[in-house]
Amino acid sequence: MGNRQTVVGAFVLGGIILALGAIILFGQINPFSRVVRAVVVLQGSASGLSIGAPVTFRGVPVGSVSDIELTFDRRTFTAYIPVTLVLDPRRVHSTDKREIIGVNEFVRRGLRAEVNIQSLVTGQAAIELSFDPSTPAVLHPGLSKYPEIPVRQSIMQRTQQTLEQLPLQEMANNINRSLESIRILADKLDEDTPALIASAQQTSNQSRVLVDTATKTLETLQTQLTTTLSAFNTMANAATTQLNGRGADLHKLLLSTNTAVVQTQQMVTELRNFTAARSDQRADIDATLRDLAAAAASMRGFASEIEREPQLLLMGRQP
Repeated sequence: MGNRQTVVGAFVLGGIILALGAIILFGQINPFSRVVRAVVVLQGSASGLSIGAPVTFRGVPVGSVSDIELTFDRRTFTAYIPVTLVLDPRRVHSTDKREIIGVNEFVRRGLRAEVNIQSLVTGQAAIELSFDPSTPAVLHPGLSKYPEIPVRQSIMQRTQQTLEQLPLQEMANNINRSLESIRILADKLDEDTPALIASAQQTSNQSRVLVDTATKTLETLQTQLTTTLSAFNTMANAATTQLNGRGADLHKLLLSTNTAVVQTQQMVTELRNFTAARSDQRADIDATLRDLAAAAASMRGFASEIEREPQLLLMGRQP
């Protein structure tokens, strides 16, 4: 009988030891260390959040979830989900080796909590702590005996809220109208494109023929222009040669004529000296001198014009 009681007592004691070990191991509780408890009150869904879920501060593990409850406000029939957190002070150190200030002081400095999805495959969630003084501290006094850490919306929640505020139906209608317009335009293009391609091909062929004709015409004009320019150069050279030769002959003729006029004038002057002032011969001589002077002046003028414009010998004066 005594042996049986001893065995039963040992079995019970072993069960208690195993239970304590399981609580310490899986509940992350150290009976020889001080823990800090806090509460986070959720008003949305706690899907994916379970007891034992990690609590991190900017990715650093600082505790775990120890309890999840559901509380109703009978006056407003509003559901609240208090989530109790167990924080390990040994995970947090101070630069001046002093004791870390309490949860309430951290909250006043901007400590906030949010629910983040750890894995999209499993859907498991965790509590993430961070400082965000810009988020208002919304507290729920009376829901828990532990200090409360205000909640802010997570990135997923903010994204979901933004998507819910989008006019999705209107956007879908606009997209459908746009797709219908594109379809109508595509059908129209399918009908008109062959005709446009044929017209473009015909225009291209006509343009090519026009370009070929213009090219041949330009080549012909270039050949004719080259021939004309060559002939004009030849004529100009010949005219220049003739003008140069005739200019030299004319110059000699003018010199001879001028010499003859001078000699004649000298001779008439000598005759005048031997003729009486009132005789008929004197009158004839005076007339002859005047004619010779006029002829000399005309010859000098003509010689000057020829020297300035030799082409007068070929073309004459233009009317």
